[in-house]
Amino acid sequence: MRVFVTGASGQLGRDVMKELRARGHEVTGCARNPDDEAIVLLDITDGDATSLTIANARPDAVIHCAAWTDVDGAEDAGNREAVYSVNVTGTQNVAEAAEECGASLVYISTDYVFSGRGTKPWKPEDDDLAPLNHYGETKLAGERAAAAITDRLFIVRTSWLFGAGGKNFVKAIVRAAWTGRELRVVDDQVGTPTYTRDLAVLLADMIETEKYGCYHATNEGGYISWYDFACEIVRQAGTGAYITPVSTDKYDLAKAARPGNSRLDKSRLTEAGFTLLPDWREALKEYLKEEEF
Repeated sequence: MRVFVTGASGQLGRDVMKELRARGHEVTGCARNPDDEAIVLLDITDGDATSLTIANARPDAVIHCAAWTDVDGAEDAGNREAVYSVNVTGTQNVAEAAEECGASLVYISTDYVFSGRGTKPWKPEDDDLAPLNHYGETKLAGERAAAAITDRLFIVRTSWLFGAGGKNFVKAIVRAAWTGRELRVVDDQVGTPTYTRDLAVLLADMIETEKYGCYHATNEGGYISWYDFACEIVRQAGTGAYITPVSTDKYDLAKAARPGNSRLDKSRLTEAGFTLLPDWREALKEYLKEEEF
């Protein structure tokens, strides 16, 4: 099977490439700033270049990992056009190129497409789609752009990603803990972490089927707060740092509004016959062995 991966230099894209190669698929990756000679240079906001590059790869499936993911940076007035260009226009370009090749498309989306209200886990079919920030708005617009172009589409909403080589919460907590200063972490935003290596396995499973649709995917292990997650990170890393729980309204370091409820209902994965991701605690243990801090 021939597979094209966008954002192949990112933490999820790298793991997707590794998983696909391990399965014997013919893989082409692209990135705006390639860090591997096997990854081609491509700016997905350039429609003509995207069409040509993907056509040359002749893929059976496209896994679209590329995105603007700096949530706070997306709120800056000077960045808003660029965020839209990557997350919406870029997605439209990738979807059109995939459709021209007859390839299926996997679009990676986010819990941020929801309003964040209440405590009930969000189901894929829930219509309370009211993003709280510009990042979420553009990811939802990207979902809709892709769905308007192709029926051979997997939309995979995930949350709290961490993986080797990238910027993520786990790495930030470990490094901050080493400084010995007290850490303040919000305890009223609830969801579940997702290890990119585990998610990559699921994405590879998906493209080997035609079970198209919208899915929610995170690691198993229940719903937790960022504070709970930070406590487990410090415990497993053995740093011994002291962490103070704070409410969102007392935490003044974030520019973008965050959802209080990021619980995702993953029952559709089971219904479709896909294997659920491992417990997030085990995933964290594996990540801490893998990452270079």
